[in-house]
Amino acid sequence: MTLVLLVVFFCTLASGLPLFLSMLCTALAGFLYIGDTSQLRLMVQQFYGGMEPFSLLAIPYFILVGELMGRAGLTNRLLRFAEALVGHLKGGLGYVTVVTSIIFAGVNGSAAADASAVGSIMIPAMKKGGYPDSYAAGLTAGSSLIGPIIPPSIFMILFGAMTKTNVGGLFMAGVVPGLLLGIAFMVMHRISASRLNLPVVNARFSWRELFAATLGAVTALFAPAIIIGGILFGFMTPTESGAVAAIYVIIMGLCWTRELKLKGIASSIANTVRLTSVIFVVIGAATIVGWILSSERVPQSMAPVIMKYATTPTQVLLFISVIIFVVGMFMEEIAALVLLTPVFAPLALAAGIDPLHFGIVMTLNITIALITPPMGACVYIVSSVGGVPLEKMFRHIWPFVLVSLACQLLLIFVPEISLFLPHLLGY
Repeated sequence: MTLVLLVVFFCTLASGLPLFLSMLCTALAGFLYIGDTSQLRLMVQQFYGGMEPFSLLAIPYFILVGELMGRAGLTNRLLRFAEALVGHLKGGLGYVTVVTSIIFAGVNGSAAADASAVGSIMIPAMKKGGYPDSYAAGLTAGSSLIGPIIPPSIFMILFGAMTKTNVGGLFMAGVVPGLLLGIAFMVMHRISASRLNLPVVNARFSWRELFAATLGAVTALFAPAIIIGGILFGFMTPTESGAVAAIYVIIMGLCWTRELKLKGIASSIANTVRLTSVIFVVIGAATIVGWILSSERVPQSMAPVIMKYATTPTQVLLFISVIIFVVGMFMEEIAALVLLTPVFAPLALAAGIDPLHFGIVMTLNITIALITPPMGACVYIVSSVGGVPLEKMFRHIWPFVLVSLACQLLLIFVPEISLFLPHLLGY
């Protein structure tokens, strides 16, 4: 049955149908394969049931915060802060790109939003500063992967909702791996800066400029502090922290920076509704397929096969990661996450893998697919906003994929990288 579902899914997707329709056709094929047409009524129940978990309400708030920050002028203040902090280093604009992605990751939880917001500003700046356009675009796309790892994270919210894993614990488990990914890209950029002889942004480090930039960015930096701090200290749930952060950004945009207008708020809400609708429709459709796979005991049937070749938790994670990476190359990321989580989460639990550790490994694995040809969404976004030919990006993106995979392997072999902080905080 799994083979039938895969064939139907890829055939309908190749025919040009929207993703959610392809998944609904796949679900219909699954019900017909089972042969019990009386269960077709369950399609509607599962479709809406997949969108019911309360934790999913955090997604539109985080998207809205990212939209509002750009219109309130807070994103530019973050860029100035990052430039004052690391702009004096050789190849400073590259460091600015990575640091800005790390900070922006603490706001919206989306790699696509990170790639769009940071790429639209930093890629033209790097190209103007003498950076090869393919390298500038690749660094921006690679850095955007930090978005779903450092809390908040849309991928982690989805994983938590499907597996009943504590979302706050997942958020805390992503802090160190996210910073590790950022450091890895900085090390890679340091090597490339010398090889490509990249220029310096600022002639020298200036405490005065850093102080001024920090004062300007403190309002922007407080937004991720609200989200992470509220969850960390137990004051708010992820959903509540997203709502409070959105209200905070609106107040700052209207009263402090005075760059946010009522029209901008309306546009931000409209964009949020559109993006959220796309995500939720895909979630609903994928939930039906996931239910079919679960009801037909596909995970249980796969367990003996995987356990035959993987006898330790580490080997199980490696085995699963290879499958997810290959699937992610050809499938939209949210769809892959929603489809594969019900299949592999029970296997990971049976192998004795901590749900928080597995959640971070799976999130990073799905995230890497965002820059992996041929489907990588962030590659298409960066190519569009940066004016870099798509085929050129596909040829030069692989070093950034390899760095990300190296971080993934380190995360698999050293579980405490992700588990140290949540265990310290009692999750």
